[in-house]
Amino acid sequence: MPTYLPVDSNNNPIPAMRFKTDGAHSISATSTSARNSTSFASNTRVISVYATGPVYIKFGDSSVTASSSDHYFPEGVYYDIAIGGDNVGQFTHVAVLRVTDDCNVYISEKE
Repeated sequence: MPTYLPVDSNNNPIPAMRFKTDGAHSISATSTSARNSTSFASNTRVISVYATGPVYIKFGDSSVTASSSDHYFPEGVYYDIAIGGDNVGQFTHVAVLRVTDDCNVYISEKE
């Protein structure tokens, strides 16, 4: 099966995606839940997340709010997360809440 993905030394496709133009988001994580102000593009299926401090993270729509009972996301980890596709509704926003100290969360939409 032909692919446009790069391949490894065994000719297996490497699942690499490029950054989406105008798909960069930054959220300040503080003691109050915050979310991306601009929704993810309707065709975005994967985002990358990086946090400069530990945060709680939750995906949803434009009203999503993060709390300390949501998923823990550690600082200094670059991670790809699926936000839709395969007949599943797409998440349009992500909310974050700091664990201890204020920090920044950087999000990149990929295509």
